[in-house]
Amino acid sequence: MAACQNHTVAGIDIGSRSIELVLLNSAGILRHEKRATTFDPLGQCRNLVEGIDGGRVIATGYGRKLFAESFSGLDVSTITEIQAYALGVRYLYPQARTVLDIGGQDTKVISLAETGKVIKFEMNDRCAAGTGKFLEFMAVALQVPLESFGEFALRSDRRIQISSMCTVFAESEATSLMARGERPENIAMGLHTAIVSRTSAMLKRVGASFPLVFAGGVAHNPCAVRLLEEQLGHPVIVPQNPDMVGAIGAALYARNSLARV
Repeated sequence: MAACQNHTVAGIDIGSRSIELVLLNSAGILRHEKRATTFDPLGQCRNLVEGIDGGRVIATGYGRKLFAESFSGLDVSTITEIQAYALGVRYLYPQARTVLDIGGQDTKVISLAETGKVIKFEMNDRCAAGTGKFLEFMAVALQVPLESFGEFALRSDRRIQISSMCTVFAESEATSLMARGERPENIAMGLHTAIVSRTSAMLKRVGASFPLVFAGGVAHNPCAVRLLEEQLGHPVIVPQNPDMVGAIGAALYARNSLARV
């Protein structure tokens, strides 16, 4: 069993905006890498896994099935994002009781037992509302780089309400507000507030408890983090690399599966 645990395994998380790879052995994480998904996700995956010959790879994310079908030369299996994020957060923060992941395509809330087992979860994957894609769309509409959209929103001088979470209607509402002379920073803050309010409702339905770990690409956004803490009335934990959590969980699953052989 010890020999199996010394093998290097990989976890890959194929998301709508980015792909993350983590290499892991018994000593811990050996390497992690992130690439944009682009319009050629399989090409990006090929570049990431280059040099991994025959090793065990666990894929997660929306592109996991396509990856498994396309890389038959590797020992590939798949797990759900819920499994991957629960394992990844348990590894990084054993005390965590709730996981929030706001990614490019969906939002996930996972409640964990003290053992790390998933108790309950909720996932929004049918609409862009409340996801990173919504923020990306609105950043383009306001002509602000996505990477600085959160900091831009924090420069607001008053809170306004955005009534629609539909990307098309929200853009129309934002355009109307700008035509009336509203500061773009205030509109950006209103958009962030709408997303966090929707997320907070998901957290309440799942019965979120603390510590809460905020993972996924939107966890890089300082405005989203601040508003979430305001609405929850409690600090949240943001990993150093919040978008790597799923890939870490997938790699852990790979290592654990080898240990059982």
